Amino acid sequence: MIEFITENALLLIPVLNIIGAVIKNTEKIPDKYIPIILLFFGIVGAVAIIGISPESIVQGILVTGAAVYGNQVVKQMKKEE
Repeated sequence: MIEFITENALLLIPVLNIIGAVIKNTEKIPDKYIPIILLFFGIVGAVAIIGISPESIVQGILVTGAAVYGNQVVKQMKKEE
């Protein structure tokens, strides 16, 4: 997936991780809505970096996917079975 994300948009992945952590710590928003909120921020961030285009929307979706997937991998690796 990283192969398809432009270099400029890679910056959004840690930004989305931070936004997700902040949202999670508010406890006012259920966890199930965090990926959707991050998708909004991912697309807005990509549009801000790349400009308004279909590519920026795709980049926003990809960086959000990478951020959420990365977060889940870390969580799953910490679990003990």
